Amino acid sequence: MVSGRRQAVDSALIKANASMDSIVEKEIMTDADAFADELRLNEEDKPQKVNAYKKKKVEEHHRWKTKAYHGMPGTRSDKFKEEHASDDYQPKFLSNHTHYSTTDKDARIAVKPGKPRQLNYLAQTSVDTSHHVITHIEAYHADKKDAQCLPKIIKGLKENLDDQGLLVEQIIADTGYSSGAALKALEENNITGYIPNFGKYKHEREGFIYDKEGDYYTCPQNKKVEFKKIKSNNGHLAKEYRTSRTDCGPCPFRTSCIGKSPEKRIVDTLDKPYYDKMHERLKGSYARKMKKLRQSTVEPVLGTLINFLAMKRVNTRGIKLANKCMLMAAIAYNLKKMLKFKSKTVMAAAMTLTTEGHDFFVSMKFTFRDHKLELIKI
Repeated sequence: MVSGRRQAVDSALIKANASMDSIVEKEIMTDADAFADELRLNEEDKPQKVNAYKKKKVEEHHRWKTKAYHGMPGTRSDKFKEEHASDDYQPKFLSNHTHYSTTDKDARIAVKPGKPRQLNYLAQTSVDTSHHVITHIEAYHADKKDAQCLPKIIKGLKENLDDQGLLVEQIIADTGYSSGAALKALEENNITGYIPNFGKYKHEREGFIYDKEGDYYTCPQNKKVEFKKIKSNNGHLAKEYRTSRTDCGPCPFRTSCIGKSPEKRIVDTLDKPYYDKMHERLKGSYARKMKKLRQSTVEPVLGTLINFLAMKRVNTRGIKLANKCMLMAAIAYNLKKMLKFKSKTVMAAAMTLTTEGHDFFVSMKFTFRDHKLELIKI
């Protein structure tokens, strides 16, 4: 039933066994050394803490969302709103950086479009495309991105399939699994991925030609945009290319090209070669078939697990027990698939036997001689 060659990967948010009423704000950490000593004690009942600077940055980042989420359904329960029904109370945008659940500390706040904000876990599922058998499932914190989980998913897949002598050759997934680290993990494990690149990726710069040997761009006016340095761009290392100010100063297209900036600047991630390979791979008709195959393989399996096999919500607390709940749902699904697969095999054998028996009796003639039934072959 399992070929192992091609795996479709997708994720789903699973509701945790905790209410939004259990959300409390993390305490501000004023002394890092004292906090480190508290962590060494390893006591579960101690309140979680957050750095004061980080808390301030998070609040500034989400300040513009405060009005948008004011009174949003699912932010807080009606009971909580009744208890805080004063004029001074203003609901805040809840963030995992500044808040946590006292009921289930492993649960994380997460939301999808059209659904209420609640505490969830993330179920990462891999399905074999041969007969839609689940080959790997694992629980992750809901604030994890799909791309962050892919290297560990590959490791779990190899552990499960290597014991059976099966080799993973292809992985198909959606854009959420696109990142430099994820694509690098695929290449390190000799796995061909079919994952659309994320929206900010640019395969080429309009009007600019890249010289791979010299590692520089050439603008439409034949001026070089040379490599200057490697910098951190939103936590990721990137290469920065810049022109000379003397080249851009007299350029007739300066306003349309760089506006008020004194020079042209191009920033490319260090993982751009991985994205470029994926971009070329997704151009063919085979990649379009893989996209349809993923949609028809893993998404129905997740729908079955959530709607019919009790994975819509975990009834336990803690990520380890949540993982067990997901494993049991996957085992139940695979057992049903196996029983159906065997029943089809038995039915096929029975139909073959019936056909052979029919041909046998057609070629026979029944006669009575001396009160005995005799078969005479025609």
